[in-house]
Amino acid sequence: MAASMQSGKACAGFTFIGVLWLIAVSSMALAASATLWSTSALRERERQLLWIGGQYAQALRSYYRASPGLAQYPQDLNELLEDNRFPAPRRHIRRLYPDPIARDEPWGLLRSIDGRITGVYSRATEAPLKRSGFDAQWVAFEGLEHYSDWQFVAEQAFAESGNGARRQGSQGDAP
Repeated sequence: MAASMQSGKACAGFTFIGVLWLIAVSSMALAASATLWSTSALRERERQLLWIGGQYAQALRSYYRASPGLAQYPQDLNELLEDNRFPAPRRHIRRLYPDPIARDEPWGLLRSIDGRITGVYSRATEAPLKRSGFDAQWVAFEGLEHYSDWQFVAEQAFAESGNGARRQGSQGDAP
């Protein structure tokens, strides 16, 4: 009877060690998948930042180009939603998008000498995952150290549309 008790205790010991090993392996797998999910979520927020930043740059360009008389940028982002410089208000952007990286922070605003908004940027100071492979419009972002360095400026939108028009004209294509 003593031999069978010792055998049962040994079996229970091996089962306990097996369960501990299973818990350790499961914990490592869970940690790895959490890291992978976190990285994937950050990459998606970076894509959103680039898209939203592009929307703001285009809206600022649209506001500037639509200016009656002297061309000017808005003093407040809300003017992109409802441009009251005309008898019937115009919309240059569908809605004011939040910053997908610095979620609780308002956008940083780039202003001209007269205080008008010429661009936006994230106030997040973290290092971006994306360091290269940007679209032509944002190629200047390559190698920048912080999200706050990614500045979405209307002049960049102007430069892109201007280059496209020159390229088409030099090849003899109709616009």
